[in-house]
Amino acid sequence: MEEEIKTLSKAKWQWMADKNEDSLSNLFHEKAKFVHMGGTWGTERELQVIKSGGIWYKKADVHNVSVEIFGNTAIVWNEITLLAVVGNNEVSNRFMVTEVYQKNGSDWKLTNLTFSKLM
Repeated sequence: MEEEIKTLSKAKWQWMADKNEDSLSNLFHEKAKFVHMGGTWGTERELQVIKSGGIWYKKADVHNVSVEIFGNTAIVWNEITLLAVVGNNEVSNRFMVTEVYQKNGSDWKLTNLTFSKLM
């Protein structure tokens, strides 16, 4: 199960870079929360931000991944360097990203994505 979650998390970063709204909308739980340096919002707004390019998750270099499974819940911690375009500015930041997934039937749904900036 850990490998399945790691593969899904890795795919998510690529879908975000590609602005693949269809794959992301299938992955994101309808009530998911997204915590960024600039605020917290739900699935609909996150998809709008990605589609519009408000934040373009251009490239996530993943340095370390750790997964814990608790029944039908999986928590993923990714230490990443994120190259993003925010507005018209290209920025690079190191983050610890926490992802929470819940098994829904045979599918995993992302319920939370939190970025914590590393110093």
